[in-house]
Amino acid sequence: MSFFDADLFNILFLDIETVPVVSNYDELSDEMQELWAGKARSILRKYDEELEYDEIAEAFQTRAGIYSEFGKIVCISVGFLTRQPDGADPLLRLKSFTNHMESALLEDFCELLQKHFNNPDKFALCGHNIREFDIPYICRRILVNQLPFPRMLDIAGRKPWETKHLLDTMEMWKFGDYKNYTSLRLLAALFGFPSPKDDMDGSEVAGVYWEEQDLDRIAAYCEKDVLATVQLFLKMRRQDLLREDQVVIVR
Repeated sequence: MSFFDADLFNILFLDIETVPVVSNYDELSDEMQELWAGKARSILRKYDEELEYDEIAEAFQTRAGIYSEFGKIVCISVGFLTRQPDGADPLLRLKSFTNHMESALLEDFCELLQKHFNNPDKFALCGHNIREFDIPYICRRILVNQLPFPRMLDIAGRKPWETKHLLDTMEMWKFGDYKNYTSLRLLAALFGFPSPKDDMDGSEVAGVYWEEQDLDRIAAYCEKDVLATVQLFLKMRRQDLLREDQVVIVR
């Protein structure tokens, strides 16, 4: 399956939001604190230095969520295009899976894949930087929670030609250039559709979660990322953007 011949109506667009697995560094076990301290040296590029406690703790607050060994998923938002029976323009249906219990969230998401997107030869998953972040993170957390892999995510050890059902808009934009990361916000500005970062950005998600416990706000933010990914996908295929009246949020 290639980017250009993928059937729009067989693609599940997705994005995830992640946070540190506990609210602060002190809540980690002694062993995990030691392991994070080692990770922090690498993150802060202080390989031969003894880090201060405050440096380690702050790095955990701001960076741990992006590492699947020290973070957890609190939201997976998905979007899929549906044909209308009267021949009208298609609708994009957005839905979010949120839960303070990561295992329950992942079970619900995997059930969706098993029921409706269970054939990698027919269906595709699409996201921005999905191959480097979202999919590996989801798969690792499925394993941590000891859940079975749905067929679409049973990719460990697979060859590149066996994972063609994973469509990555950032990879498409690179055209073989692997030197840098291009944000969804930048591409939204470049192609002229609304930025998904109008309420908050990824660095604020952990604070919203641990300080406010506001899963609804996080879901709304994540859904905007999915919508922006769909719009980018359409632009890359030189197709019309979706109008506001073509977007439906399913609760």
